[in-house]
Amino acid sequence: MPESFSYREAGVDISREADGISALIRTLTFRRTGTVAMMGRVGHFAGLIDCGSHALALAVDGVGTKMLVADRMQDWSTIGIDCIAMNVNDLYVMNIEPVAFVDYIAADEISIPKMTQIGAGLNEGARQANIDIVGGETATLKGMVSGLDLAGTCLGIQEKTRIITGEDIRPGDLIIGVPSTGIHSNGLTLARKVVSAHDAWDERLATGMTLGQELLIPTRIYAEVLRVCRTTTVSGMCHITGGGLLNFSRLTTCGFSLDSPLPVPEIFRWIQEKGNIERNEMYRTFNMGMGYAFIAPEESVPALVAEVPDAAVVGSITREPGIRLTGESFS
Repeated sequence: MPESFSYREAGVDISREADGISALIRTLTFRRTGTVAMMGRVGHFAGLIDCGSHALALAVDGVGTKMLVADRMQDWSTIGIDCIAMNVNDLYVMNIEPVAFVDYIAADEISIPKMTQIGAGLNEGARQANIDIVGGETATLKGMVSGLDLAGTCLGIQEKTRIITGEDIRPGDLIIGVPSTGIHSNGLTLARKVVSAHDAWDERLATGMTLGQELLIPTRIYAEVLRVCRTTTVSGMCHITGGGLLNFSRLTTCGFSLDSPLPVPEIFRWIQEKGNIERNEMYRTFNMGMGYAFIAPEESVPALVAEVPDAAVVGSITREPGIRLTGESFS
């Protein structure tokens, strides 16, 4: 039998990470007094701030170990897109319009070619999401950082009456999946381990791209979400990031039954086969071809698909809690 890989053995323990986040959140008890105070709870895809008839929203994220893939390929031209995508997609989940962004770069030393390429990617991501990059911070942290880390924070705004939290999700609603462009910016620790174990960075897939090139395809920016929510009834949305299908549990205590998942792209099939990875592990580590999902009443589906032509119904909401993938319990 070939060696079997897992995300935990590669260095990322999702369960321990969740426990760590819970421990951190439990200590965040202080709440500001006066106006412009926090709305809702810590732990949704974005944090909300009360501004009268509107709410401001903040999200923060980075590209993670995808930066190591960029280093391996000597191509940093698209990771700026990933950085913005991982932030704005978390705002779209709540029907928040992203408007401004700041980046943070920490490096052991500053490379002008890297900074130029990263800037080009950030600029393209800003164009796709229609946001302004209003500032940022660059820190040289020799001895503390090895290489370069890229992260950012995004500011969004929306009328409070138009914010979507998932509280309107009801049994019988349908789950409409939207394809990813590939691995996006999660699970790269496991993906890199499998590719490196087989020394397959230059191996070509049926797409004609090498594995290294496939892993660098930038995260899709789901800007069409704002159009959908202006014209269609949507009960909730989910950005499929680290944790895979487990992200759905952040929305509601209702259950999620995914009976017809989207087709799995070749890059994930290659990782699963070469890494001898169980299906459950794949779907709790990667997006597996579905980077975003809407939850909506059945009558909303035609209008939704008209706005997002590559979207498709993948399942439904159930009264029974939990997540099921093609009939099997998922955890």
